Amino acid sequence: MYKSLLKPIFFRFSPERAHHITLSLFNFGLSVPGVGALLRRLYRYKHPALRRELFGLTFENPVGLAAGFDKDGKHYKTMANLGFGFIEVGTVTPKGQDGNPQPRLFRLPADEGLINRMGFNNDGVEALVNRLKRYGKPKGVIIGGNIGKNKVTPNEQAADDYVKCFEALFPYVDYFVVNVSSPNTPNLRDLQEKEPLSKLLQLLQDLNQAKPAPKPLLLKIAPDLTDGQLDDILDIARETQLDGLIATNTTISREGLATPASKVEAIGAGGLSGQPVKARATEVIRYLAQRSNGAFKIIGVGGISSPEDAIEKLDAGADLIQIYSGLVYEGPGLVRRINQALAAR
Repeated sequence: MYKSLLKPIFFRFSPERAHHITLSLFNFGLSVPGVGALLRRLYRYKHPALRRELFGLTFENPVGLAAGFDKDGKHYKTMANLGFGFIEVGTVTPKGQDGNPQPRLFRLPADEGLINRMGFNNDGVEALVNRLKRYGKPKGVIIGGNIGKNKVTPNEQAADDYVKCFEALFPYVDYFVVNVSSPNTPNLRDLQEKEPLSKLLQLLQDLNQAKPAPKPLLLKIAPDLTDGQLDDILDIARETQLDGLIATNTTISREGLATPASKVEAIGAGGLSGQPVKARATEVIRYLAQRSNGAFKIIGVGGISSPEDAIEKLDAGADLIQIYSGLVYEGPGLVRRINQALAAR
């Protein structure tokens, strides 16, 4: 129904507008008695073979909602009805910020991709914490917190922003993701260099380990890193005793697109996600898994729009997967289809 009926309607609107309309309709539907139970029956798929034990946490299934979909924690309880095993909120920054000017989200239908230059638009960590307090945790769904820095914060002071978000969110999320790989905040990716990244992660890990019950700490990396840079990431992960890596964020590459170059150039800067990043994300996952001999848990993300795409990521070495762009093109039934295929294996 989604691809034949709803998708053509949603695609008449700008991508950001369609996102808000979809969630508004979804929330309205859930306010009708019985609709929540119906959606859970339609989209959830439970099977003992899907359960995963990672980081000391129990995931009911390995399919998660990637960061960026629900930056402010407004919709995670709604999305929990669709059968996700875990949902990542954020990226959140200490202070609320508007992000980049609109339009800042673009579809590439010929490539089943998206280009975004959102720029960490969010209400700030205090607003997110208040929602997490008010809404509570959905039953059986792990909640992750993806943290970043404000655009106006210079890189020399970036650690302070990450610490503020970490401390504020600590009581309310199950794991943390440090995001230094978005291409849409100026100079943010410079923090992926070995020295600043090592200092940042060690600072957060020291704070984490000083807690009575430390939380899993993961790093989200870009697909555009060289093999040498990936080796540096693995060295840092060992030194700071990270729990895992998320591979990958969006790419700044525009290679191999079916969309006319003139249209892509007119869109301009931003991170490319969806099918165009699928192969590179899988390459990065496989490289990290092989070079580390499986020492780190990996969450695979990038271009997953079918059960076959999910299996490809898991076979490459991912322990869990996340989706976002795939939902835009395939609809909410994607989560159930992936889980059914994984259980059948």
